[in-house]
Amino acid sequence: MEKVKIGIINVSDRASRGEYEDLPGKEVKRLLDLWLTNSWETEYAVIPDEQELLEKEMIRMADEQSCCLIVTTGGTGPAKRDVTPEATIAVSEKVLPGFGEQMRQVSLQYVPTAILSRQTAGIRGSSLIVNLPGKPKSIRECLEAVFPAIPYCIDLIEGPYLETNEEEMKVFRPAR
Repeated sequence: MEKVKIGIINVSDRASRGEYEDLPGKEVKRLLDLWLTNSWETEYAVIPDEQELLEKEMIRMADEQSCCLIVTTGGTGPAKRDVTPEATIAVSEKVLPGFGEQMRQVSLQYVPTAILSRQTAGIRGSSLIVNLPGKPKSIRECLEAVFPAIPYCIDLIEGPYLETNEEEMKVFRPAR
């Protein structure tokens, strides 16, 4: 069985310059290692907050590397350099606003500034792109909230069948 490919992109000026460790990307990988039982490999990148570079990397991961899931971290706030949602929308054929709505709902339980988040998700071909915040604690809270829908979404866009460790992450698929 072929390995599932998942893209992880940390969108950060400072991490891309090596000024701080890529903790957000490592947290995404840690969670996926915990939840997925599939054999999987990552396509990994640390990109500065530059929309054109981010779009090119998302396109490369989706179109050339056939990543079924591309997870971004960072660049989702209201700051001038935060362009991750714009890049995601620009490369997506369909936008899935429910992902951002759910993540904001969960984050509001912890911080009132969650309303400043602009996270979204979209589909490019057979790839699902999901924007997460940049802080590891927030990454876990948000990814836990939306991951139950991710495997079924990937089924619907004709990607690989993602299987999870049910003790760690229960996903939803309708009864057949």
